[in-house]
Amino acid sequence: MSALTIIPAIDLKGGRCVRLRQGIASDETVYSDDPVQMAQSWEQQGAAWLHVVDLDGAFQGFPVHTALIEKITCAVRIPVEVGGGLRTDDQVEALLALGVARAVLGTRAWTSPETLARLVERFGERVAVGLDARNGRVSIKGWTETTGTDALALAARLHSLGIQTLIYTDIAQDGMLTGPNTKAIAALCDRVACRVIASGGVASAAHVAALAALGKPNLAGVIVGKALYEGKVSFTELQSAL
Repeated sequence: MSALTIIPAIDLKGGRCVRLRQGIASDETVYSDDPVQMAQSWEQQGAAWLHVVDLDGAFQGFPVHTALIEKITCAVRIPVEVGGGLRTDDQVEALLALGVARAVLGTRAWTSPETLARLVERFGERVAVGLDARNGRVSIKGWTETTGTDALALAARLHSLGIQTLIYTDIAQDGMLTGPNTKAIAALCDRVACRVIASGGVASAAHVAALAALGKPNLAGVIVGKALYEGKVSFTELQSAL
């Protein structure tokens, strides 16, 4: 993944492509009954990566949409990163065996970060961590619990364990279309040397330009969901901002 890459998000719930506001399960909007077709559409528009979240898996604590994710990875030629409900080594291994480029761990990175070292040893950069924060504190279990752990402190520890990609989501911004938390993203990029992908709040080319303007060499990508699905901005417009 080179300099800032625009990464469309596909969030799976009940077999459909949805978006939630601030991660609230009951506050969902359905955008497509065919996530596979949606994935192909983003590839056709020029996406270099896709970000897929098994929301049901995140809430239930184990992967739910494995078969659908396999269909998505088989239907596109671009790499796909996937998170949601990955709590065991076997689950990570099974997901990567489907052809997923990168498995994204969230809750486990907080509950037992020391176990990530062995996953990194086995799978290298194919293991990433989703660092989800509310007011600077780590949230877990599909964002249903906020811990007392400082997100930047956990990021530093994960980097020391060999994690090469951190996906940072500011929950307060997610699905709100009000712009990314550039201050928090800049602070994270300064804290670690690994690759950082920003998520939450991007709704315009100006928002992407603001992230690029931070000038952080390790800020590798930005995940965009609701703004694309609601036609607030096109993929082409976001690309042009770079």
